[in-house]
Amino acid sequence: MEISHRQGGFTLIEVMIVVAIIGILSAIVIPAARDYALRAKMSEVMLAFGTCRQAVSEVYQEGEASPGGNNWGCEESTQGQYILAVTTTDEGIIKIAITGFGDLRVDTQDVTLAPLDLMGYRPVVGESRMTQWRCGSPLDGTTLKPHYLPGNCKG
Repeated sequence: MEISHRQGGFTLIEVMIVVAIIGILSAIVIPAARDYALRAKMSEVMLAFGTCRQAVSEVYQEGEASPGGNNWGCEESTQGQYILAVTTTDEGIIKIAITGFGDLRVDTQDVTLAPLDLMGYRPVVGESRMTQWRCGSPLDGTTLKPHYLPGNCKG
């Protein structure tokens, strides 16, 4: 009776191929997962626009005069884990300063929401009607890269 002492297992080349495949996949998957997590956290920032958006819409729909910058009555009440400050302009442009993400690509950036009339121009408070909103536009002061904004807020 003959006993075989053949070693079982993987060769060095096979192990190196597996390590290379894992390295390539992690180089692709990890950054994509981080970006996805940032965009998911941005949903809270987008929800923060709701209070101010309602206040601005009511003033435009009623035809009232502008209450002035930072006097729309929603700046202090809008809070959140990722919100540093909320400011408004005379025209009703809402700006949210972002913080707390732990990522400098997003922290210290701003996202804006601006009222527009039917033609896509900024309406005059008390004189023209507001019919739509423009979200995330650099024209209004957004400094956050569009890549991190939700699909409905790239303008």
